[in-house]
Amino acid sequence: MSEKKNRLGKGLGAIFGEDVSDVLEEIQRGSSDVFVGDKTKIPVDSIINNPYQPRKEFDETKIQELAASILEHGILTPILVRKTDIGYELIAGERRLRASKLIQLDDIDAIVVDFDDDQMMEVSLIENIQRENLNIMEEAMAYQQMMDRFDYTQELLAKKVGKSREHIANTLRLNKLPKEVAKLVVDNQLSMGHVRPLIPLIETQDILPLAKKIVSEGLSVRAVEKMLKKVSSKPKPTKDLSRYDYAIQLIEKKVQTKVVIDDNKIQIHYHGDDDLNRILELLHVIED
Repeated sequence: MSEKKNRLGKGLGAIFGEDVSDVLEEIQRGSSDVFVGDKTKIPVDSIINNPYQPRKEFDETKIQELAASILEHGILTPILVRKTDIGYELIAGERRLRASKLIQLDDIDAIVVDFDDDQMMEVSLIENIQRENLNIMEEAMAYQQMMDRFDYTQELLAKKVGKSREHIANTLRLNKLPKEVAKLVVDNQLSMGHVRPLIPLIETQDILPLAKKIVSEGLSVRAVEKMLKKVSSKPKPTKDLSRYDYAIQLIEKKVQTKVVIDDNKIQIHYHGDDDLNRILELLHVIED
């Protein structure tokens, strides 16, 4: 028992130095040294939901299919839990637990592991990413959680979850989508292929009407790429700033440096602290 706890005490790297799917399967088969105790049965109603569960949407049809399989064959793979003061906290196996509740099982096969909060969060997120087929928005939020919590770089996160760094980078950008567009993705009205060309428009007001146009017209990914290519290739209208010429001349004469006036903005150029102080004195904004 002490050897197991010592290994846990070495941190996440000691547990997840290899593919987490393999490690989880070892734990759940009882063939890994990263667990405490043997497989046991625990009351279903004593299990608290996983606070780090990234999945927000569950396919009820698949839960019902799993429930029917459990009725016929039983729980083939135990769930993972950890002991708390008020019962057990689920780590991995949300769908199995939901299916067991659906058929009103009194207890469920489980492996009790001695994970701390960081270990629990990492195994929960990685298991869902690798094994539970999250929708792309849930995946994006899970990646962000892991980077925020564990200070992962995109390269390290890509290695952890078995994805390319480019995939991680593109997926993370989806967290910036407007809520209405993100919901279209969650509802499978927009695919990652549809959304990828829209990513450069995230900071603009153009993205929502374009997203709605894609859905309403049932545009293919290729059609979206073609449409966005045409939009980006159109020359942007230049602003006529000649009406500011007289104002620029007056200010430049006053401050003796280059001045640029754009809509609702004046830029005064300076060179070093001394020049900045000179301009401030001319504008009478330095206190005596």
